[in-house]
Amino acid sequence: MGLYYPVEVQQKLVHYIQLIARWNRTFNLTAIRDVTEMVSKHLLDSLAVQPYLEGSLILDVGSGAGLPGIPFAITCPEKHFVLLDSNGKKTRFLTQAKIDLKLDNIDVVHSRVEDYQPVAETGDRIYFDVITARAYATTDQILQSTAHLQDKNTVILVMQGKLDQSFDRTHYRLVESHPLQVAGLGADRHLLEIKKAD
Repeated sequence: MGLYYPVEVQQKLVHYIQLIARWNRTFNLTAIRDVTEMVSKHLLDSLAVQPYLEGSLILDVGSGAGLPGIPFAITCPEKHFVLLDSNGKKTRFLTQAKIDLKLDNIDVVHSRVEDYQPVAETGDRIYFDVITARAYATTDQILQSTAHLQDKNTVILVMQGKLDQSFDRTHYRLVESHPLQVAGLGADRHLLEIKKAD
């Protein structure tokens, strides 16, 4: 994968996985119970996308246990992340993780994506630079449910297993697709970069 992180960042990433493992016993945040599997299937899988993360305001839709949003927030402290999930127990975990990991660059939002209408202090609508989705829905569902949060510059990063480039090409265009190499994970992983059509 070729990513290097300072020791303090590595320690936060380990602490994050430990938090998931501890909370997972009670709250069923993820089906994966083994910590080693969590590292490869969750943490490293999420971090494989980081080289494609541009812009400063990022929305993680269906964040669940904070994947990929929390690993991004730990490794990219200069960016701001909104972690959105409709499940109350998951947003409680995200809020606690934010506190425990001292992540000031995260906002946790308990809402359905369709109901989420962020507004700036000026009263203007907020559009995100990047929208990420991992194990959330089909590509078309992701594009449709987040349409009100996108402008022409928004990049939608869709993480997939088997490559599937079928989506609404009338309103959206594929910028690029990337095969992802994830250490310890033999399965196919792909990333689609999508934008609104011109």
